[in-house]
Amino acid sequence: MKEVLTFVARRSVQGIFVVWGVITTVFLFRVISPTNPARLMAPDDAGPELVRQIEEDLGLTEPILVQYVNYLASVAQGDLGFSYMTNTSVLRRILHALPGTLELAVAALLFAVFASIPLGILSAMYRGTKVDSTSNLVSLGGVSTPNFWLAIMMVLFVSVQLDLLPTSGRPVGLTDAIGLVVFERDVGGLSTWVAHMILPTIALGTYYMALLFRLTRNGVLEELGKEYVLAARGKGLPEPLLVYRYVLRNSLTPVVTVTGLQLGGLIGGSVVVESVFAWPGLGTLFIRSLNVSDWPMMQGILILVGAGYVLTNIAVDFVNAKLNPQVELA
Repeated sequence: MKEVLTFVARRSVQGIFVVWGVITTVFLFRVISPTNPARLMAPDDAGPELVRQIEEDLGLTEPILVQYVNYLASVAQGDLGFSYMTNTSVLRRILHALPGTLELAVAALLFAVFASIPLGILSAMYRGTKVDSTSNLVSLGGVSTPNFWLAIMMVLFVSVQLDLLPTSGRPVGLTDAIGLVVFERDVGGLSTWVAHMILPTIALGTYYMALLFRLTRNGVLEELGKEYVLAARGKGLPEPLLVYRYVLRNSLTPVVTVTGLQLGGLIGGSVVVESVFAWPGLGTLFIRSLNVSDWPMMQGILILVGAGYVLTNIAVDFVNAKLNPQVELA
């Protein structure tokens, strides 16, 4: 228990410095940006006096160091400021959009994991066969296909041409859909949620599925060539038991590491996919903020994604140590 607490404390301190670096970087991006937030907020016919007054209200006339210290203090208190365009709380808007992105990212990650690991095991067990060749071809296609192109093609073919699935939006969230099932015995909300999730989940998760497939296949192939596997086979241990209980467990460390890290990547990388499917998440919110130079909103989203990476790294290291006794909590 003491080792775990020491690990969490040490990594938390390291994580604070990483988040501080993210905060500093996004602040500097705002400073060097050529756009003037006060001019964007002011009416088109506003004079210099009004623009100057808005700059003072926003604190933009203060020295850069003072602005930086004030921003750090605000973030430390959980205050990410107010949107330049809507004058609403940045944190509130982010928390409103976050569930949509998390649902899509987790769904894409689950799709990638549950499709890649069995496929990787089969490809390794039947190396050199048509199963292996087909699996490698699918993997190559997944790695090579940009997710935005795949998203557009699925919309055009599956939704427009075949009219099988909806093209965009998220009419109901997962929690609301589950609430309808539990309290009203209505599965309509859940079916609607699933229908809208399928296309963006596949578009976002295909690349990561191909990546995890390669890691699983290579890891299983490496383990199958070790002496303990040959000894177990010599003793008559059934092949499925050998593969799924021993070989897979010993080859999961890189898979778990990449899987955990990709969750942060999925959150940050969902921007384009969310835009294609008009998904009400952080990606869509970031693009809208970028188009109008709403720096507080963009800064808040980037800080949240950076903090998500830090927490994911800590969780991945902890899980790896539990899966593999040779990995120490350090």
